[in-house]
Amino acid sequence: MARIGFIGLGNMGGPMVLNLVKAGHTVRAFDLNPTALDAAVAGGAIKASGVAEAVSDAEFVVTMLPAGEHVRAVWTGADGIIDSLRGRNQGPLLIDASTIDVATARAVTKAAEAMEQAAKYAAGRKVSVVLDREGKSIELSLELAEGY
Repeated sequence: MARIGFIGLGNMGGPMVLNLVKAGHTVRAFDLNPTALDAAVAGGAIKASGVAEAVSDAEFVVTMLPAGEHVRAVWTGADGIIDSLRGRNQGPLLIDASTIDVATARAVTKAAEAMEQAAKYAAGRKVSVVLDREGKSIELSLELAEGY
């Protein structure tokens, strides 16, 4: 199973982490809200003290944050995802699942691409997303091709 770093454990992120743990993945989770973080840990996630620890050995990094400003800070800020991954030989697949503005999505994608990690590492990897609302699940799966 996968090692996943997950940042943002609110109304959407919290249940997503619990589902990932139930599926057998190792999830290292972080949130600024200690109550949300404690709930994730009670559900089987590993508590991270910050962004750097959450992504330290992850194969996949997922962010689920409330707004674009939070995504920018977590991805490109000091001690954010990109700073924490700098110098790593092979980076994780980076996934933002936040509902944010297009400009922010493009900015963090550009920052990740500048590190030449996300696209290269994703090639040949299978990405699966499970959407669950009130017990109804839809699974989406995508095989990422070389040069994507």
